[in-house]
Amino acid sequence: MVRGFCVKNGLSFTTSYTTCFPEYIAERFPLPLSVSYAVLRRFHSAATVTMVSTPSLMKQLSERGFENLGMWGRGVDTEKFRPDLALDLDLPRPIFLSMGRVAVEKNLEAFLALDLPGSKVVIGEGPQEAELRARYPEVKFLASLKGRELSAHLAAADVFVFPSKTDTFGVVQLEALACGVPVAAYPVMGPRDVIGGSKVA
Repeated sequence: MVRGFCVKNGLSFTTSYTTCFPEYIAERFPLPLSVSYAVLRRFHSAATVTMVSTPSLMKQLSERGFENLGMWGRGVDTEKFRPDLALDLDLPRPIFLSMGRVAVEKNLEAFLALDLPGSKVVIGEGPQEAELRARYPEVKFLASLKGRELSAHLAAADVFVFPSKTDTFGVVQLEALACGVPVAAYPVMGPRDVIGGSKVA
């Protein structure tokens, strides 16, 4: 609606591209990526600048015909996310923790199906939660946490697992790193940009 108002009245505006909607839709419906990207390309084409968070995303969108792309920096509050806030989760170590929306596009099952020592913890809620709770009863599922409680749980982990292959950035990786927790992720857009020259596995 805002886009339509701006276009109708000749007002300049910016947009941001923060979610891989075509890939998310494709996980649920047999809609070709080309169709979804065409719709999004048209939507963003009227903007003066479409802000993106990583060089990888800028490259991907450029290859799909998006124009007027600009970088948009991301960060976290290092007073809120820091190692010394860690609490005792009273779980066998090492503790592998993941957090975010519990949905198919987050690829959580790739993490939960791993044969790992210690404990697995998932923070968050979502449409796939009941299914995954039933299939992986050994995993400790926590509801969505906020503020100091969230950062204290994150800092208590030994490894932060980020299994998503479709996130454009994944600010939770920055939050984990700020807490002194190493990140295990796929070498795809998002982790490649956040972790940089480090080894991504």
